[in-house]
Amino acid sequence: MAVDYAVIAVYLAGMLAMGWWGMRRAKSKSDFLVAGRRLGPVMYSGTIAAIVLGGASTIGGVGLGYQYGLSGAWMVLTIGLGLLALSVFFSARIARLKVYTVSEMLDLRYGGRAGVISGVVMWAYTLMLAVTSTIAYATIFDVMFDLNRTLSIILGGSIVVAYSTLGGMWSITLTDMVQFVVKTVGILLLLLPIAVIKAGGFSEMKAQLPTEYFDPLGIGGETIFTYVLIYTFGMLIGQDIWQRVFTARSDTTARWGGMAAGTYCLVYAVAGAVIGTAAKVLYPKLAADDAFATIVKEELPMGVRGLVLAAALAAVMSTSSGALIACATVANNDIWSRLRGVVGRPAPGTDGPDGLAQAAQGDEADEADEVKGNRLFILVMGVGVIAIAIALNDVVEALTVAYNLLVGGLLVPIIGGLLWKRGTAAGALAAVAVGGTAVVGLMWHYGILANEPVMYGLLASLAVYVTVSLATPPTDAETLAAWRERVAGRAPEPGAATVPGPAQGQRPAVSHTGSTSG
Repeated sequence: MAVDYAVIAVYLAGMLAMGWWGMRRAKSKSDFLVAGRRLGPVMYSGTIAAIVLGGASTIGGVGLGYQYGLSGAWMVLTIGLGLLALSVFFSARIARLKVYTVSEMLDLRYGGRAGVISGVVMWAYTLMLAVTSTIAYATIFDVMFDLNRTLSIILGGSIVVAYSTLGGMWSITLTDMVQFVVKTVGILLLLLPIAVIKAGGFSEMKAQLPTEYFDPLGIGGETIFTYVLIYTFGMLIGQDIWQRVFTARSDTTARWGGMAAGTYCLVYAVAGAVIGTAAKVLYPKLAADDAFATIVKEELPMGVRGLVLAAALAAVMSTSSGALIACATVANNDIWSRLRGVVGRPAPGTDGPDGLAQAAQGDEADEADEVKGNRLFILVMGVGVIAIAIALNDVVEALTVAYNLLVGGLLVPIIGGLLWKRGTAAGALAAVAVGGTAVVGLMWHYGILANEPVMYGLLASLAVYVTVSLATPPTDAETLAAWRERVAGRAPEPGAATVPGPAQGQRPAVSHTGSTSG
């Protein structure tokens, strides 16, 4: 295993080096939270594919293939379909908004009254996503180093927290690009063909397994429908996904880059199911969750095994780091800053002859303070995530609760705000409250893993959103006009003001708020 250990060690050292390099680039809030909104198509596609294809998609996808055959691909397929839908229908207007969080979008659309409650729901979702991703380190490090669960979580989680805290989104973007390449080589180009060959090829796999293993719908129509509700819709509204859309250099990059990433997800889904099916032929009596680790440990040659384990580690790290920065961004910008009542203040010295220089110095100081504040929140949230991951046992239930709250509480007001101009702030708040409450109550009644809570919660949220919106006065014309300007990309970022300059008439002044709710 010495060669495998060396491969993993080089990979982990590279992740930390990327974090240090990213720290040198993260000079402003925009740099730290959304990579300066400067990612081109190639880097954007790689990083957004990296964040959506995590440990659940890799280790879990292989496990579903082991249990159900080719139809085990449906979980990851619905993730890819959600990313395609987001990219085709919504990503361009999302990128043009120039905000940092989903709650800021709701404030812009509805007039600044939906932020805190939606922020709490989104924070709970991103926190649980980060926790469940962190727990996945236990499986990988157990195979690599035979470490116990707690040490595995601390080791993997600490590396992610370190590079995320250092450079924010720039570090995460650079590491995600490396992780995307490692995953592509390790899973698609190495593990997939080796697994099929070791299992005797597709003809032998068909001869050894029941016919339902090759039925595209073998996992069941109800399960597929639930995957669509949770994962496809979840891709449309998750802060972790939107925050990556915000990094795109242009709306064209967001659309076409996201479509490329979504297509990659579809290929990855089929690959995971095929690997799991091959593992079923080779090791017919495993627990499904052990399929990935077993086939890697027993069938791959030295060195290749280390690279494939690095690919699995990359999958987990990309999702974990993306969820962590999303959790910290929401906690700081949507909850803490609003609860403190932070408001913008005038740029210093703008009414004197040295006004512009003093304003620039003040802006730079405030930008540095914002970077420090967001860096602190990532560190605090990261430590909390590691502690919860160590204490938590049932990962599936925690993630299901998070996705049910996200979809049941926020899908309708977010998509409604993007598509229906008659939607109002009262309707949005009612939809969040009723949808979220209904999901919690139905999970208590039917069970956390039941399909009914998210379905009925979503219907309740939709009914309340439409009814309350029609029963209350329309959103005022000024707010809607400002919203249309933002969606069209013709307005400054929210919170920006204009101050006079001696030679240029007006110039934008940097907002000093922690959020952009106005």
